[in-house]
Amino acid sequence: MIAIIDYGMGNLHSVSKAVERLGRVALVTSDEAQIAAADGAILPGVGAFGDAMGYLRETGLREATLRYAASGKPLLGICLGMQLLFASSEEHGRHDGLGLLPGEVVRFQGSYKVPHMGWNKLSFHQPSPLFEGLEEGHVYFVHSYHAKPERDSDLLATTDYFQQVTAIVGRDNVYGMQFHPEKSGELGMRLLGNFLRLT
Repeated sequence: MIAIIDYGMGNLHSVSKAVERLGRVALVTSDEAQIAAADGAILPGVGAFGDAMGYLRETGLREATLRYAASGKPLLGICLGMQLLFASSEEHGRHDGLGLLPGEVVRFQGSYKVPHMGWNKLSFHQPSPLFEGLEEGHVYFVHSYHAKPERDSDLLATTDYFQQVTAIVGRDNVYGMQFHPEKSGELGMRLLGNFLRLT
């Protein structure tokens, strides 16, 4: 079973349906025991970083997510969920994240259009089980803030939007995708499928 962590700000339905299309059982839940028992967990998200972390703290889901990551079982953050994996964000002030990956989340700065919205090509930076059998291709992004990992080894893939933009991160059993794999056609579904194979 794959737990879709429900903290009130996720694209829960589309993620759970994508998991089910890939042949796995998905459970949208905020129950700590159900999350702990899952074979894999997904932290989705849309909205503001500070609001999300506030809700995770208030509900006990911050600790539940950290315990899950410490268990060694695969955890995937999607979109805002990926940003929450990092130490901090500057979105509407300074906010602490989950701290599973060192680095910060910053706003796009420039005369180009923000949010970054649309299909952009991935560039793989290093081998990962997420990339097994895959070639670089386009996936769908919608975001105004982007992650800056401190460690190059955590950066698995980038895209280009007037600069190098973090697209996929990973360390040990913790992974993140800035784009929406469930909305990114065949490549997105195959990336999600490769994550599920780790569970």
